Amino acid sequence: MRTRTVADVAFAGKTVLMRVDFNVPIKAGKVSNDRRIVQALPTIRHVLDQGARLVLMSHLGRPAEKGFEADFSMGPVAEHLAHLLGKEVRLGPPEVVGEKAIQAVRALLPGDVLLLENLRFHPGETIEDKAKKNPDKRLTPEQQQVRDAFVEGLAALGDTYVNDAFGTCHRKHASMYFLPLAIKKRGGAAVAGFLVEKEIKYLHNAVHDPKRPFVAILGGAKVSDKTRLIESLLEKVDRLIIGGAMAYTLLRARGVEVGKSLVEEERVEEMKAVLAGAGDKVLLPIDHVATDDFEKGAPVKVPGQAIPGHLMGMDIGEATVALFCDEVSRARTIVWNGPMGVFERPEYAHGTRAVAEAVAKATDRGAVSVVGGGDSAAAVEQFGLSLRMTHVSTGGGASIEYLEGRPMPPIEVLDQV
Repeated sequence: MRTRTVADVAFAGKTVLMRVDFNVPIKAGKVSNDRRIVQALPTIRHVLDQGARLVLMSHLGRPAEKGFEADFSMGPVAEHLAHLLGKEVRLGPPEVVGEKAIQAVRALLPGDVLLLENLRFHPGETIEDKAKKNPDKRLTPEQQQVRDAFVEGLAALGDTYVNDAFGTCHRKHASMYFLPLAIKKRGGAAVAGFLVEKEIKYLHNAVHDPKRPFVAILGGAKVSDKTRLIESLLEKVDRLIIGGAMAYTLLRARGVEVGKSLVEEERVEEMKAVLAGAGDKVLLPIDHVATDDFEKGAPVKVPGQAIPGHLMGMDIGEATVALFCDEVSRARTIVWNGPMGVFERPEYAHGTRAVAEAVAKATDRGAVSVVGGGDSAAAVEQFGLSLRMTHVSTGGGASIEYLEGRPMPPIEVLDQV
């Protein structure tokens, strides 16, 4: 069994509801990074080339979910997408669903594109998240009514559903899970777009059928965000490299002094158990770049693994760079999620840049490299290396949960063949 994709469906004469992830940064009323939009273009063009009427749906930021908010409007996204497609992209009315939205869709001709306003203007989109706060973790009858009315309103706009929004495939939001169910109930197809298909392919193959040696690189701020991922990867990899602030919690678990570095004290005992069962698979930093003041302090090289009490770690040191990059150079499959330090600041970007360059060089030699979304994707793009990676995921949290082996309900609900 496999998930059906847009390649399996004929779209001529259809009105297609396509969920995309256009949650992109907007600065001064313009899209400042269009990577997620560009990644969806192959699916969009495929559907349009067949003469479908295309209705695009996305969220943007975190509005109050009480109706239209100008600061979170999809207007700049519609304008930018029109530029990329070289054709008009109509913007839906302020109301995401209802008679005005229906009229906007009815005005479409074959090959036309309409981008609905921000789905999160309506409380029904994320109401499943709010149910987690209820005593029994279930929707109240009132909440269910809000969600179902929203789904019904969206379903009235089209007859076929396409999911090309991998970045939100770990969330059971209305447009991601309940809408495809509604479309299928009406006899319509619910399939994956090319981007979702590509994400599944590379993430799945990396962890289930890797070329060896298989090296995973984890970084970022909190080990608590990636505990399950660490445990999952340790069962599959030949080597697990850990940098970033999360490494300081693991160093503390090994009895190493880390000064004023960020440590999740409540996770130290848990990490002791994880490290005890990992053998020699885990590589941690052996030297550091630190500072005595996060905002104003100058970088200080710390030559050993222990960090003096008045300093906090900010990046991996040169010896660690050499150690990590040597391991990466021998890998044939590489999964990377999380930076090695505070890469947004030039004085602490060296470790992340060096590891990114090592991954790129390994990829040039034939290794398969899969870079998780979020900060990892931002880093390789900042360093101009994204095109030298096999695959750079558009989903931060989604890629982590997929690598952990968690269920992905919005994918599982799609048609299977």
